[in-house]
Amino acid sequence: MSDRTQGRSPDRITLRGLRARGHHGVFPEERRDGQEFAVDLVLSLDTRPAAAGDDLARTVHYGVVSEEVVGIVAGEPVDLIETLAQRIADQCLKHEAVQEVEVTVHKPDAPITVPFDDVTITITRSRA
Repeated sequence: MSDRTQGRSPDRITLRGLRARGHHGVFPEERRDGQEFAVDLVLSLDTRPAAAGDDLARTVHYGVVSEEVVGIVAGEPVDLIETLAQRIADQCLKHEAVQEVEVTVHKPDAPITVPFDDVTITITRSRA
């Protein structure tokens, strides 16, 4: 039975503001020049086994996850930040301990012609 069906909320590991330069976007100048993206993650998992044994192998190594996410952002370009967010979520869910992930991708330099602070997409994905 999952933690939710037992009335217990899952534990969360949160990473905020992971940054990398990427070449994502639909416009040629975005692909050519690139821009900085930021990513926030909320990884939902049961940390009790790791805490009981003080064992990194029984949780998710957030340093490794951070490097993987930065690699995706800096890697193969995509047109949409929706696609980028999905790729990041898919990678996070490859870690056995992670049961659900919330991914927010920030595109603060999006090509918008009016003043704005940020453009984000937030998705939540879980194991089937």
